[in-house]
Amino acid sequence: MAIVRFDTLRSKAFGTITNSYTTLGSALDRNWRVFKITNNTDADMLISADGTNDNFFVPAGSYTLYDLATNALNVQDSDWFVMQIGTQFYIKYSSGAPTSGSVYIEAIYSSGV
Repeated sequence: MAIVRFDTLRSKAFGTITNSYTTLGSALDRNWRVFKITNNTDADMLISADGTNDNFFVPAGSYTLYDLATNALNVQDSDWFVMQIGTQFYIKYSSGAPTSGSVYIEAIYSSGV
């Protein structure tokens, strides 16, 4: 049986977000099946999975949800379509520096067989 597990919340406060990519939490040590990026700041954000390329745009005061494993078989750490262990997320503001709030990443992974 596969069991739902929740990974540690990753976050970055507004005062530490710049116009250059900086890390957003630690690198993944689990294969994520579902993740959500919440931008609770007053500025638009860009998220990168390599620190160079813009991969996700998250407008101010919004969130985006990615269900990578929809309809996939439920097999621990070797299944079909997951965010890979070792992935590091990076963040920068898009159009102007935020003056309040934080950005969060929440994730779900599976454990067991």
